[in-house]
Amino acid sequence: MDVRPDSRIGRNAMLLALLGNEKLEPVFIKDLRLQGYIYCQGKTGSMETQKVVAAIETAARQNQVIEKDLYRETHALYHAIMEALHGVTRGQVLLGTVLRTVGLSFAVIRGKPYSSEEEGEWVAVALYGTIGAPVKGSEHEAIGLGINHI
Repeated sequence: MDVRPDSRIGRNAMLLALLGNEKLEPVFIKDLRLQGYIYCQGKTGSMETQKVVAAIETAARQNQVIEKDLYRETHALYHAIMEALHGVTRGQVLLGTVLRTVGLSFAVIRGKPYSSEEEGEWVAVALYGTIGAPVKGSEHEAIGLGINHI
């Protein structure tokens, strides 16, 4: 598969979440890094929204996508996560309280998607996986994307 990264931070986040490192060509990752993007990927699943948020935030911190001691970076990431969860949950960011569970692959990417330096850095969170009743076979696919400036 010949998929190349470009400056679109959301597109790149979605490709990372959908395909994962194992299905992306090494040239994709190399080109992404040459453009100055940093990222992390992972998986999370829960009936509790706060556990999903915590897993994504922890991965971003551990992989130095955000600086853990800078509130504005954590704040930007939080809003990108919540926007992505709105897509997965169809606007109602509720899981266990309405008897839903998720199993998600995620990607967090940070960089400068605009040619103008004044636009600064942005962060994108992509989520892909399943949502549904906590009964095997009762779930369906869902996807979400959140983008926020840092």
